[in-house]
Parts: sequence; structure tokens; C-alpha cells
Amino acid sequence: MEILSSKPKRAAVVLLSGGLDSATVAAIAGSEGFQVNALSFAYGQRHSYELEAAGRVAASLGVAQHRIATIDLRVFGGSALTDDIDVPKGRDSAEMEQGIPVTYVPARNTIFLSFALAWAEVLSASDVFIGVNALDYSGYPDCRPEFIRAFETMANLATKAGVEGRQKLVIHAPLMQLTKAQIIRKGMELGVDYSLTSSCYDPAPDGKPCGQCDSCFLRRKGFRENGIDDPLPYPDVQVGL
Repeated sequence: MEILSSKPKRAAVVLLSGGLDSATVAAIAGSEGFQVNALSFAYGQRHSYELEAAGRVAASLGVAQHRIATIDLRVFGGSALTDDIDVPKGRDSAEMEQGIPVTYVPARNTIFLSFALAWAEVLSASDVFIGVNALDYSGYPDCRPEFIRAFETMANLATKAGVEGRQKLVIHAPLMQLTKAQIIRKGMELGVDYSLTSSCYDPAPDGKPCGQCDSCFLRRKGFRENGIDDPLPYPDVQVGL
């Protein structure tokens, strides 16, 4: 007879934007036996529809709790996602490799991980999951492995729980070395419903993706490389696919 373990799951904080990558990471954390505590941000982003997607994803994955922290990064601006700057459209892979795009939000992952660190301390959790990727991404400096390692080192010096030896924080970035196609394949293996997600930087008011921004391009490319259609309803445009 199978004996079921009564050992409680270890709590983890999972950054959940509502996009493809973060949905996959939340599913990975759950599959590894963690109790998923999802954290999203209303930071003044023009693509705030992603928060609705985050709620749908959290519900579908049965997370323990889902919190939305409100911080208005529009007070600084400096990004096409938080300022009156046009989102680049129609770029191909070669163009995306030329420098850091204007959709980069200054220090965003540093800010998000700081909030995750605070909640992890409250939850007595030592694990934080983030969906950063160093392969199919838009060149953001805060998506690199050296940034994650440096933040983890800093985080273990920054909290009361860490100083007292009650917390040894580990930042998990399971997508770091995966292509978008590999991420999608992994998520499908775990049963992620990608029709619930939102990746577009400049969606219509009803959430319909533009199909032309960098994020839409990389997402559609990933599905195409898997030989399947993206379940989102794109407009009738062809962008370097």
C-alpha cells in the first residue's frame, strides 16, 4: 500500500507576470513540490492586461496565494512600457540583437526580486523563482545569469532571517538557458494553458496582442519552431516569421 507523505510543501515565491515564461516557471515550481505563492506587479505598465492573465494563470495552476504589489514606475519613465515612447514594431532577430531596446524598464528585475525577497522572508521561504532567459530575449541586462548570481549573494546579506541563519535564499531561474521553443515544450509537458497568458508589449484594450512587437515575435517564433499554432488571436500580420 502506498504511504502518502504528510510533510508540508516548502513555500516559494514565484514572480508571475502573466506571460508565457512566468507561467511556465510557476508550473515548474509546482511540479518540483513547492507551494507556489505568486507575486505580480502593477507598475504602471502600458500592457497592464497582463495582470488579468496572471490571475487566470494563478487560478489554473491552483497556487496557494496570488498577490499584486502596486508600484508606479511611471514616476521615472525611461521605457516604452512606462513612458510616452513608442513600442518598437516589426523588428527581426538581427535587429533585436543590436543593443538594449527601449522596452527595457530601468532596474525592473532588481525591484521585483527585492519585493519577492521581502515576501519570502515573511513566509519563511528560502526559494524564489523568476522566468528570466539569456537566449531568446531582448538583450535586457537584468536577465543575465551573472545578475541573478549577484542578487542572490546580496539577498543573503540583506534580511534579518538571513543574518540570523534562518534563511538561505536561492533564486531559481530554470529557463535561463532554454530557447523560447524549449520553454513552450516544457510548459506543454506540464499542462500549461498558454491561451490564458499575455506576452504583448502593446496589446489592444481587450488584450488582443499586436503581433508585431519583439515579445510577440519571439513568442510566435517559439510556437512555430514547435510546429504548433500560438493559441492567442493575433491580427493578420506577418513579421519575419
